[in-house]
This record gives sequence, C-alpha cells and structure tokens, in this order.
Amino acid sequence: MSRHGKRYLEARKLIDREKFYTLDEALEIIPKLATAKFDESIELHMVLGIDPRKNDQQVRGNISLPHGTGKKVRVLVFAKGDKVKEALDAGADYAGSDEYIQKVQGGWTDFDVAIATPDMMREIGRLGKILGPRGLMPSPKSGTVTNDVADAVKDFKAGKIEVRNDKTGNLHIAVGKKSFETDKLKENIVEALQQIEKMRPSGAKGKFIRKVSLAPTMGPGLKLNVSEFLTEK
Repeated sequence: MSRHGKRYLEARKLIDREKFYTLDEALEIIPKLATAKFDESIELHMVLGIDPRKNDQQVRGNISLPHGTGKKVRVLVFAKGDKVKEALDAGADYAGSDEYIQKVQGGWTDFDVAIATPDMMREIGRLGKILGPRGLMPSPKSGTVTNDVADAVKDFKAGKIEVRNDKTGNLHIAVGKKSFETDKLKENIVEALQQIEKMRPSGAKGKFIRKVSLAPTMGPGLKLNVSEFLTEK
C-alpha cells in the first residue's frame, strides 16, 4: 500500500527522478508540485559529507535569507530588567525570566527561536531536555546567547535562521514559500547554498555538499545540480 496520497503521486509524474535539474528548471516545476490548499514552504535538503557522530564535523550556525522564509517567526527572549523592554521594543513576542522558565517546564514551546542573555544561562540550563531536542536551546554558536537582544531579535525576525545537521548528517532548510516570486526564491536558495558551504567544519573530508534537492512541504523533491553556485565543484 502506498505511503503517499493521490496528489503526491500525481505530482511525482511531473518529474524525472533520475535527472539533476538546474535551479531555473526546478523553480519552473516546483509550483506545480505544491498542490496543498495552503501556501506550502519550499525546502532545501542537503546530504553533507560529514560524520555527525564526531564533534569536529558538526554544522551549526546561522544564515540570513535576503527575503526571509515567509513564515512569521515567534521569538522568546529570556532576560531580566531593562533587557525585557529592549527585547519587546525590538519585536520579541515574549520576554521575561521566571514566568517563561516555568511555562517551558510545563511543556510550552510555542515559539520558533529562543534568545537568552548570558546571565540567564545558568537558570535556563534546566530546560535543556525540553528545548535541546527541538533545536530551541540558546547557544553562543548560534548567536542566541547575547546581551545585544534587540539586534538578535531584529535579525531573526528579518530572515536570519539557525541551521544544524541532523543525526544522519543531512541539513533541511525552509527557503521560502510557494507564493514567493521566482527571483526572490532563487536569491534565497543561492544565498543559503553559499553560506552553508562556508560553514564546512574542520573535520569534514572529501566533498562537503554532496547532494541537494528542492521540495515543497507536501510534495516530491527534485534533484538539483547546483555546482555553478559553489566553489567546490
């Protein structure tokens, strides 16, 4: 019995599963593959040449998409005193200390990015088991532990996203929406590819970005030939 629905299977007939498409070719086809009734995200999937079991081969950091992801980013800031007002004035959806620590301990995770001032890290360390598996734990490496909370909030609201490899060494990034103009979606994808390439960890061996595909949230993916955008062919 098929794991996919009728719309997915119909969309898959539109692509050659063995072909590596140019980005321009893929962007012509992608809207036809996104057949859901909502504005589907367009996602970039990468197979990386890393061993995710080794600390010196982890890919984690931030990239900035010139046109954002099209998704409203909900930002929580763990802070005290004047930093709370600073965060809220900058556009944070939530900001505070004890009350939000207690909410998260109770299972609340209705936010997309968590930022913390350095003085809060000892207190929110207890939230690691909840936030860690969801990729929400503030970290200096991701720029989410900082005293410059206003700038951090504005950056994430404007299109800055945190990326990290999964347990199999792959990377998954939302790079826009079906409704995006083609030129804007292309700019986001090229920027994402080039910024990820610069994040190559010191321990990685051989080719870093090995395979790339593009897919709508609910549809099949296209294999991409993106060598023209990368320094490593």
